[in-house]
Amino acid sequence: MAKVRFAPGVRTEWHSHAHGQTLHITEGTAWVRSRGGPKVEAHVGQTLYCPPNEQHWHGASADSFMEHLAMLDNADDPATTTTWLEHVTDDEYLTG
Repeated sequence: MAKVRFAPGVRTEWHSHAHGQTLHITEGTAWVRSRGGPKVEAHVGQTLYCPPNEQHWHGASADSFMEHLAMLDNADDPATTTTWLEHVTDDEYLTG
């Protein structure tokens, strides 16, 4: 488990986790999008799950800091089980 903090407007690249990832929002407003799906807004106390190998990105909304707990399966080593892909464009980030 890791605590990750994002400044307003900051987001990850598209990526996936071999065994999935659970995100628990502890501060601010998060935006999360799975490839081909709508952007989801999550708030403090909400928990989201990204299934195994699902390509997604997550970050802070444009006007709010965001902090989340990132939880991976016990067998996951983020250095070897996370597949990093292309950058999220401004258009992908801002559109719903």
